Parts: sequence; structure tokens; C-alpha cells
Amino acid sequence: MADGPDVHKPSCARRLRERGRALDWPLPQIVIAIHQCCGVTQLRAHRLARGLTLDQAGSGLRRLGQRNDASGLKADGDQLRLWETGERSPRAAMIDVLCEYYECTPYELGLGAAGGPLRAVSSAEEDRAAAVLDGFPEAGDVADHIDAVRRSVDRTLAAGSVSAGQLDLLEERLLLLRQEYVSTPPAPMLRQLLFDLQEVEGLAKERQPASVQVRLAEMTAVLATLIADALMKLGDLPRSRSWYSTARHASDESGNLELRARVRAQAAMLPYYYGPLEAAISLAREARIMTRCRPSPTAAFAAVAEARALAQQGNAAAADARIQDARGIFDQLPDCRAEDAFAFPQRRFLLYLSGAFTAMGRTSQARRVQEEALALYPTGTGIDPALLKLEAALCLARDRSASEACQLATATYLRVPKPHRTPILGARARRVIDELPGANKTTPAAKDLRELLELPALSM
Repeated sequence: MADGPDVHKPSCARRLRERGRALDWPLPQIVIAIHQCCGVTQLRAHRLARGLTLDQAGSGLRRLGQRNDASGLKADGDQLRLWETGERSPRAAMIDVLCEYYECTPYELGLGAAGGPLRAVSSAEEDRAAAVLDGFPEAGDVADHIDAVRRSVDRTLAAGSVSAGQLDLLEERLLLLRQEYVSTPPAPMLRQLLFDLQEVEGLAKERQPASVQVRLAEMTAVLATLIADALMKLGDLPRSRSWYSTARHASDESGNLELRARVRAQAAMLPYYYGPLEAAISLAREARIMTRCRPSPTAAFAAVAEARALAQQGNAAAADARIQDARGIFDQLPDCRAEDAFAFPQRRFLLYLSGAFTAMGRTSQARRVQEEALALYPTGTGIDPALLKLEAALCLARDRSASEACQLATATYLRVPKPHRTPILGARARRVIDELPGANKTTPAAKDLRELLELPALSM
């Protein structure tokens, strides 16, 4: 988006910045106020909110670009001005540098495929922005105004109806759901998730203190993510996409950067399995940028998810770079064996590595990773072990062992308990047939697998 026709002078942004700092506004709120009031692009609002000149920001970007790229990514004040006004667009590598420099995502800068306008501003934020522009009451009315505002705030705080104990109990239930989700079939899990989300939504509709609203938004994001994942497993792709959007919205409202990144990394699974791959790469990359590659399970998850999607796209060089990043991060993490849908233990890390190596045709590496991962899975752990065995079948197909590939896929599919035998598993098994070269698609083993996958679910 280019700067609006009625762009205000820099002095207006300076007043908003100073007023926001005086009122302890977080930086994103100052950015939103400048973007809306001054009519500038989101990219320019980020610079103005930090009080930087074009030359200062350009120098910082140039140093960062040279550090990240031996050839030196070009950036200076003049180029930044063109990007800020929308006259030119930075290339992808430069968008990464801008995100790192301003410590935000392409979405927040209004750049990239995952970009777009800033989130809708709440009425409370609009009221605060109006207060900044309108100023305070005249001096003679200040005392009365102070008392009136205090009484109003007290009444609003008293309207909150959730105690800390209630929230703790809700979070305990949510943790139990996350643990049950690992091994429970998606259909019954979906009913329980929707039931608990209705309770959280009912509390969130009422006016609550800010700290309570944050916790409720976090719970909403987690529940919506699990609902989206369950719908994806059940093959309801349109609803899954909608619920992932809801999860992202809720995570953004929470302000929890780790959660925002985690939801996006999880959401990348849907386009990875069902397309388009570009969306999977974009979501995983956005999650990686949010984590700043600081050692955390989410940072490792985002990097290896991006690697797997890049490998599937055929971009082996970029996939290898992300694998190196992911391994560097994961090696710094403590051992995790938690049965939790939002954990990222070694077996899940290896599952993603398996997908990357299989897609790149590195079947020997893929097999080693698959065997290592399968040894870490306890019994009754959902469909992940089956997905690993189907990856092994894909490796056999790539190695031109067509009959063995189809026989392994058939046996794997039949061993999965019926409640877990969902469309996503069928889609991965069909991928084995798709990978068979030429006439191998018509062998008896391939025919048996195809006929099995075409049977109605209830008859199996």
C-alpha cells in the first residue's frame, strides 16, 4: 500500500510516538496509531515509531544485509524511501532483512505473500488514539475528569467475572486435551474441543481485565489450532483452513509471539499435504522469522517445516540451509518426551526430516531417520508412526521397488485402527502410487493398494 494522499508531517508521528511512550504503549500500538493517523504505509510507520531517519534506518539495514549475505544486500535511505512509499517492492531476501531489523513479520510490515493490512484495530485502541489527538481537558476540569475516569475504570474492572482459579482450571483441562489429542481419533476429539471452546468463548464475550483476555485468547488459539488439525485429518479442508485463520487471529490478539509462531508453523501442514506448497513455505518462514531462530521448540519446528516444504518444492539448496538451522536449534534444546500435541519431541523432529530427505530422493538418509524415529514412538500414538512407514514406502517407490512399496503401504494402512484411518492417511498412501514410475502403476500390488483406498471407510 502506498502512502495515503493526506500524509501528515513527521512532527505528527513524533507527537504520537512521545505520547505513546509516556503512556507506556507497546511499540506495535504506536505503529498502528502512526499508520492510521498519519496516512503512511506500515513499513514507514515502523521506522517513525522508532524515531529513525531514513539515513539511520538505511545504514542499519545495509550493515545487517552485509552480515547476512557475503555479496552484500543493497540497502540505503533512498531505496528505503521507495519501499516505504510503495513505488518499488523489496525482493524476498531484503524482506527477510527488513523483518529482522524491525523485529516483526512481513504481515506486520505489509510485505510479502503472507502480508496484508495490519490487524483490525479494536474500538479501545481507536479510543486511545482519539484521546492522543484530542488532548486532555482544560486545566480547571482536570481534577473532576481524573475522578470520573477512575470511577469508570473501577466499574469496568468489577464487571470481570473470571477468577484466577477458574482460568487455572481451564488451562489444566486444556493441557489434558493436548495430551489426549496425541492418541485420540480426531472425530471424538473434535466434539470435546468444540465443547471446551464454547466455554472459553462465553467468558471472552464478557468484558474482562486485560490479563484475563490475554489468557483467554491464548486458549482460543490453541483450541482452534487443534480443531483445524482434526478437520484436516478428517479431510474437511475448507473448514480446516477457516479454523486455522481463526487460530492465527486469536494468537495475534494474545500478543504471545511464541504462540503466534507456533500456530503458523502448525497451519503450514495443511498446504504441505494438500497445496499450494508456496503457502506452506510462506507460513513456515513467517513462523521462523517470528522466533528469530532463538532456541525453542517452535523455532526448530518452524525451520524444519520450512525445510520439508522447500524440499517438496524441489529447492534442495534452500531446504539444506533450513535443515542446518533446524538441527542447530534442536541440538540446544533439552530432551522432551512429553505426550502433548503442542510439544516438539525428537520423534516429531525426525518425522519432518524424513519428509525432507524423502522429497529430495535421499532415501538412505531418510531410512536412517525413519528407523530412529519409529524406535522413539510408544504404542498408541496416533498416526505419526504410520506416516513414517508410508514415507518408507515412498522411498521404496523412488528406488524402483514398486511391489515392495505398495505392499508396505497396504500393510501400514490396514494396521491403523479404523477410527484413525482418516482421509489424510489415505492421501499419503495414494502418494505412493503416484510416485511409481511408468507401468509400475499397474502392477498387482499397486492395483490392490488402489482398490483398498477406494473402499468406503465403513466397510473396512
